[in-house]
Amino acid sequence: MFAFVLRRLIQAVIVMVAVAFISFLLFQYVGDPVVFLLGQDARPEQIQELRQALGLDKPFFVQFWHFLVNAAQGEFGLSLRQGAKVSSLIAERFPATLELALVAALLALLLGIPMGVYAALRRGTFTSQMFMTLSLLGVSLPTFLIGILLILVFAVHLGWFPSFGRGDIVQLGWWRSGLLTIDGWHHIVLPAVTLAIFQLTLIMRLVRAEMLEVLRTDYIKFARARGLSNRAIHFGHALKNTLVPVMTITGLQLGGLIAFAIITETVFQWPGMGLLFIQAVTFADIPVMAAYLCLIALIFVVINLVVDLLYFVVDPRLRVGKAGGH
Repeated sequence: MFAFVLRRLIQAVIVMVAVAFISFLLFQYVGDPVVFLLGQDARPEQIQELRQALGLDKPFFVQFWHFLVNAAQGEFGLSLRQGAKVSSLIAERFPATLELALVAALLALLLGIPMGVYAALRRGTFTSQMFMTLSLLGVSLPTFLIGILLILVFAVHLGWFPSFGRGDIVQLGWWRSGLLTIDGWHHIVLPAVTLAIFQLTLIMRLVRAEMLEVLRTDYIKFARARGLSNRAIHFGHALKNTLVPVMTITGLQLGGLIAFAIITETVFQWPGMGLLFIQAVTFADIPVMAAYLCLIALIFVVINLVVDLLYFVVDPRLRVGKAGGH
C-alpha cells in the first residue's frame, strides 16, 4: 500500500511540474507583461527597471525555478487587467465554481444511477427506451445550447428561475456560499442542470452497460441457482460490482465539471473561475491564465489520486495482484 501511494505521489509531482512549465511558457511567449503594465509609451529605462524588479532579466531556468517556488506557495503575481493578487481573485471565485460542480455532480449521480439500473433491468420497456433516447440527446447537444434552451423556457417564458448571477450569498470566513439561502438555490438550479445533463447521461449509459455485463457473469448465475431473490441479486450483488468502475469515472468527471464549467458560467454569468478565465483570455491576462491551469491540474491530480486509492481499497483483486507480484 505504501509503495502504491508513493508511486502515485511521484507521478502527481511530475505531472504538476510539467503543467507548471507549460504555464510558465505563457509568460515567455504570450505577450510581454512589462508592456501590459507600463503601456506602449513607456521609456526604455522604465521597461528595464521593471524587468529587473520582476526578475525577467534572469536566465530562463532561474525564472522557471522562481515561478515554481511561488506557484507551490499559491502566488502568481498580480492580474494585468485588475491589478489585484491572482491568488485573491482565485480564492474569491473558487467557491462559486466548486458549489456549482458539486450540485451538478450530485444531480448526475442521484438521477443517473437509478436511471441506468432501471434501463438495464427493464430492457425493451417504453420508459427504458425513452431514457436511452434522452441520453443520446444529452450527449449530442452542446452545453451552451442546453443552457440557452433552459433559459428560454424556465427563465423567459415560465419565469420560474433567474437566468444569471449567483443570488444572495453568505460569508463563512473566507468562503462565500450561496447554498445557505433560498435565493442562492433558486439561482443555481438552471446552471447546475445544464452542467449535469451530459454527466447524467454518461453515468446512466455506463451503469446500464456495466449492469448488463455483470448480470451475465457466472457468480450471478450461481446466485440465481441458490434461489436468491431478484432484489438481492440485482442490488446486493450486481449493483455493488457495477459501481466500482462508475466510481472511477465519477471521480474524474468531478474534475471535468470544475475544469470545463467555463461555457456554463459564461452562459449564466456565474461568477466562478470559468468566467474569470474567459475574461483573462480576452484581455491576455497571463498570470490569471497560468494560475487557472495550475489549479485545474492540481484538482485533477488530487481527484485522480483519491480515486486510485479508493479503487485500491474497494477492489480486492488489485490487492491480491500486488501481493502476488511481491
